[in-house]
Amino acid sequence: MDSEHRRREFLRLSAAATGLASVSGRAAGERIAGCPEYICGTAPEPHEPGASDCEGGASGGRDSIDVRGAMYLPARALTFYQMWADYDEAVIERDLGYARRVNLNAVRTWTSYEFWKREPKAHERRIDHFLRAAAERGISVLFSLFEGNGVWPTDENLTNDNPFTGVGVRSPGNALLADRSRWGEAERFVEWFAGRYGDDDRLLAVEAMNEPHWHSRSKSFARSMFETLARNRGSVPLTVGSTSMVNNATYLDWGVDALQFHYNFPRSEERYRRFLDRMRVLADEFDGPTWLTEWQRVRSPPFGPCPPNDDHTYPNYASLAPAIHDSGFGNFFWSLMVKPAYLPPMRGNGVLNGLFHEDGAVWSLEDARAIKAMSGDPSVDGLEERAEWPEWAAGVKEFACR
Repeated sequence: MDSEHRRREFLRLSAAATGLASVSGRAAGERIAGCPEYICGTAPEPHEPGASDCEGGASGGRDSIDVRGAMYLPARALTFYQMWADYDEAVIERDLGYARRVNLNAVRTWTSYEFWKREPKAHERRIDHFLRAAAERGISVLFSLFEGNGVWPTDENLTNDNPFTGVGVRSPGNALLADRSRWGEAERFVEWFAGRYGDDDRLLAVEAMNEPHWHSRSKSFARSMFETLARNRGSVPLTVGSTSMVNNATYLDWGVDALQFHYNFPRSEERYRRFLDRMRVLADEFDGPTWLTEWQRVRSPPFGPCPPNDDHTYPNYASLAPAIHDSGFGNFFWSLMVKPAYLPPMRGNGVLNGLFHEDGAVWSLEDARAIKAMSGDPSVDGLEERAEWPEWAAGVKEFACR
């Protein structure tokens, strides 16, 4: 089967499996204008299936998932630039140790092109330490090189450590994205990373960019960076952060070695199970791994940042973990550390993410148990529960309720 035919067949299967055929002129996977991401999530709801859609589901009830991961950004770092600029080896080692307490064996995180431009040698030393610390704890790393979400990477945004306003930052900036003659600047960063880490078996994969499909410039840029990675490829698999399997039809053209999909906030566990069954059908058509690289919790209306409608603003990984466990998909929940939400819409609505507080207590023992159960061991002996906002960020919740 030629590549174009393969792509079209995958696209057809994706649209059928996810119910993402265009409706009222809206393209498959397109973000709904004005709909906050904390409500809409990063993937559309699957269509309501008929009885035949549920036959032959792929819930495997497996004892252990092969890739059990979390998104990682240190609790006090509000951008990935800050993670590397203010890098603290003791914090990294402590947090990766927490990951092992619930038997995680992978983390997904970002490098920082903006920090590398300023201090390339420092970034290299810190990545080396991160990989060493992870490997010592039996953890593989999925590094993403660029980010398609967040605010623009101005100096102010990169360094903003105010828990009310410091949010995720896109990379690279708009000026570079808009000027193809400057893409060589970013290619040098990609070539450096591929040359140093392309054969590093401590890496699970290298992600060219996260969610480039939201912006046409980002998509073209991501393809160019992926091609640069591919020209300099080593043994480490290459991938792209994808909101949906529909977008993966494009990334297959690029030559990805691993597929990703994201689905953070379904409205019920039942719908999520049906969705994952469909994703399994698609994954089985691909000769390579497929990972669910962002998930959070069931989020059902009514919504609101304040009591009594604010239950959705807190972590509840146990609402989805059993379904993911049964699906057998390698996966990464958002996020390892308890902290205010990463993106502006959710931050403004007082959303909190995370499993571990900085002192090692967990937000929820039920969540910890459900996540650890993916390893085949649900025990959480020695963990303590504290369902409280971190003191340094508590004002975010109070501000959202004004």
